[in-house]
Amino acid sequence: MKLLIGDKNYSSWSMRPWVLLKHFGIPFEEVCVELGEPGSKAAILAHSPSGKVPYLAAGDGLSVWDSLAIAETLAERFPQHALWPRDAVARGVARSISAEMHSGFGELRTNMWMNIRASFPGQGATPGTLADIARIEEIWSGCLAQYGGPFLFGEFSIADAMYAPVVMRFNTWKPALSDTAAAYARRVTELPAVRAWIEDAQREPHVIPAYDTCA
Repeated sequence: MKLLIGDKNYSSWSMRPWVLLKHFGIPFEEVCVELGEPGSKAAILAHSPSGKVPYLAAGDGLSVWDSLAIAETLAERFPQHALWPRDAVARGVARSISAEMHSGFGELRTNMWMNIRASFPGQGATPGTLADIARIEEIWSGCLAQYGGPFLFGEFSIADAMYAPVVMRFNTWKPALSDTAAAYARRVTELPAVRAWIEDAQREPHVIPAYDTCA
């Protein structure tokens, strides 16, 4: 399989399937396109019809784009791994909160973008962003209480991968978090697959100036 991604420092959508593949030990080839450059769109379109990352060439002619679609495809192709919770009720909740992450939290995305190498403590905390953070904390605390941790549904799953870029944002922008949310964010940060992504991001030389400053 081949996974097309953007810069690890900036591309939150790329992070999700990459971390899943790494965590579950599923072999793949990584192809990275630097984002925000004049030739970026053409380079992505050479692989992905959406012109966006991530994109998975899964073999046997199967091509999938969009993070959540890729995650679902991986769950189908590798049923030996519990990418979704095995329990049907828990799986329904996991799918719901993953879809909520996929389609929501626009204020957080706009005002606290992903830049792993940066540090913007105390900034970006608009009322809408704080409301998004409160909802995320509600999701995290509810799942951790119901399913016992250490991750949202016990073992690491697609749901955790969907929220991993949020953890990266929290590490950069450092909003005030509850003890439960902060502890969960630390566990996600220290997961070996996530740590590998962070270390790669820190070594990347490419810079997108618009995302490296915060007015």
